[in-house]
Amino acid sequence: MMRNKVRAALVGVGAWGRVLAKAASKSSALEFVCCVGRNTERLAAFAKEFEIAASDISSVLANKHIDAIVLAVPNERHLELAELAAQAGKHVFIEKPIANTMADGLRVAELESAHGVRIVVGHCARLLAGNRLIRQAIDNGHLGQVSQIEANFSNDRALRLSPQDWRWYRANSPGGSLSQIAIHQFDTLRFLGGDIVAVSASAARHSPVGAEVEDQWIVGVHFADGKLGTVISSWTSPGTYSVRVTGEDALMFYEIDQNHWAQPERLHENAILYLQGRSAGPTQRQHIAVPQSDMFRDELELFAAAANGQQCGLSAANACQALAAARR
Repeated sequence: MMRNKVRAALVGVGAWGRVLAKAASKSSALEFVCCVGRNTERLAAFAKEFEIAASDISSVLANKHIDAIVLAVPNERHLELAELAAQAGKHVFIEKPIANTMADGLRVAELESAHGVRIVVGHCARLLAGNRLIRQAIDNGHLGQVSQIEANFSNDRALRLSPQDWRWYRANSPGGSLSQIAIHQFDTLRFLGGDIVAVSASAARHSPVGAEVEDQWIVGVHFADGKLGTVISSWTSPGTYSVRVTGEDALMFYEIDQNHWAQPERLHENAILYLQGRSAGPTQRQHIAVPQSDMFRDELELFAAAANGQQCGLSAANACQALAAARR
């Protein structure tokens, strides 16, 4: 029987492993009982810093007291490790995207029914406080019929890439910023606007470092109900995260300081969220306070709830839909 508090192993002790370890330390629903990493020195330092036992993947898979595995590893390893975990009866949390290809993504999703486990994918941006408030406003009819949704997620990653970084290579990071950060916005558009049925895109490489991957994307989106949308992403840009939803009665705009992305407890600081009515000008915008929240703790707690049998919006099927939009 599943414990109330899910006991999980963290696989991956790099930068994102640190983010998730901090999030888990604030959770009452999930705890990391051990951590796994390929670099022994980094693993030892990580284990000491977070007071989590160091282990190896074979020991984790064989340990019947470990309920789940949380993957914070390069994308190309998602399927391999998810298969091992599911075969061992462990629930699996995967950092987005679910996989690099649709074929691999669908194989990950099939692990649920094949092995009776739950797969949850970390599309955390939909959990941002501002996005939740926009969804609430849409559901309450405050915007009227929505016609357009625009989203931007950009940073300067391509200016810092080197051949030692797995994101340099097309096979490991297809589309560059498209699969690494813009994938969040495809999920956000689906969260706010429903199913996406068609996309069209333009891409370019502007970074001088010479990486294989594209670093500029402008993607047009068509929703099933006729709405239109855009996803814009640049990897040679100051940090940007914004969402605009336009309806016949009002629009809402949300922006955060993307430089604090890995510090979710600070994302409400200087955040902008406003509603502008149809007949109102910029000076008449209704500014809305954004509450403090923690999307990384929240996604881990949704995973814990899923492991205990509850439904979860961050499902493998949902992640495949976001990947399909990005890969069309």
